[in-house]
Amino acid sequence: MLGGTKEALLQSGAFRCLGCGKCTSVCPISARGGDFSPRLLVEWVTSQTDEVDPRVDAAVWTCLTCGRCSERCNSAVDYPAFIRRLRMGAEESARKYLCTRGAAVQSLSQIALGRPRRQSHPEWLGSDLKVRSQSGVLLFVGCLPYFDPIVQDIGARPLDVVRNSVRILNALGIEPGLLPAEACCGHDLLWTGDLSGFLRLAEHNYAQILDSKAEMIITPCPECYQTLKVDYSQHLGALGAEVVHLSQFLAERLDKLHLERGSEKTVTYHDPCRLGRFSGLFDQPRRILAALPGIERREMSRSRALAGCCGAHAWNNCGAIAKGIQLDRLQEARSTGASVLVTACPKCEIHFKCSMQNHGATRDYEIEVRDLFSLVAELIE
Repeated sequence: MLGGTKEALLQSGAFRCLGCGKCTSVCPISARGGDFSPRLLVEWVTSQTDEVDPRVDAAVWTCLTCGRCSERCNSAVDYPAFIRRLRMGAEESARKYLCTRGAAVQSLSQIALGRPRRQSHPEWLGSDLKVRSQSGVLLFVGCLPYFDPIVQDIGARPLDVVRNSVRILNALGIEPGLLPAEACCGHDLLWTGDLSGFLRLAEHNYAQILDSKAEMIITPCPECYQTLKVDYSQHLGALGAEVVHLSQFLAERLDKLHLERGSEKTVTYHDPCRLGRFSGLFDQPRRILAALPGIERREMSRSRALAGCCGAHAWNNCGAIAKGIQLDRLQEARSTGASVLVTACPKCEIHFKCSMQNHGATRDYEIEVRDLFSLVAELIE
């Protein structure tokens, strides 16, 4: 058995796989054809000898790590953990599976490894938003300021997510702190097998967080939330501060937010994989939507733990299968009768907007895609 595969089987519980195929029945990649299957991948890995099975090499980078397979598995196999551990032994093959835009985005993480630069917060925050050099509440924005120029051509504005996050916190009487030289949280490096690169980014951010003496870290990004809360603690120890997603924080303080009634909207909510299946935050975004005046929410047929994926992961393999998954999800959203698809993940918003703009989506798929916090921010009195 090749190096690393034994650890992957043991750490994820994949050795318990019974080969029942329930994982394959819910896998979005398997549903789109090809021979990919979580069950088959376990079989291929265990049958390897002294050479890498080419089917394993391809499957390891095809997986979306969305976690739907693990939700269905009766043997409690953590397939995303299985994939992540396998990728640590196959990092060099990752480059050929990156999508074009993904190569640019992942380069940001590599650049940050060399010398994380000081942020120019006033330049992108605006004079009407209030932050402090030190605060008990730290807002972690991750890569969002860097994504912004790369995805403006598809109508996505990740910086607006940051601004709206500050606007909401200000409306709650909070002036958050920002790290002076914040780098990418390292999520994508970790999930594409670059553990050493992830640790360098994590150690850089970790030291700044400790220096900030913040008691709470808030982030609008589900991937940053999962990485800071779970992976930083696992690899570096306790941060000394509570890590919360902005939807968590806001859902507990809705009575303190003064909102005015906006135009009537019928919306449907898309559960991001890292926020929903990985972190269990299903109710909080829905409570926020329920509190917004003029907003009616309709549920998609696949929601919560069984929600469909946005079709892309860590900027890998954004090809025909990924676009098919995205268009299926957009069609599912439209079938509810909603005019707006709302998500609480900046990357989900980017991938859906990219799919509609660049792949000739017809009226069956066209729907307005909005970030949850933009809906909240525009209703603040």
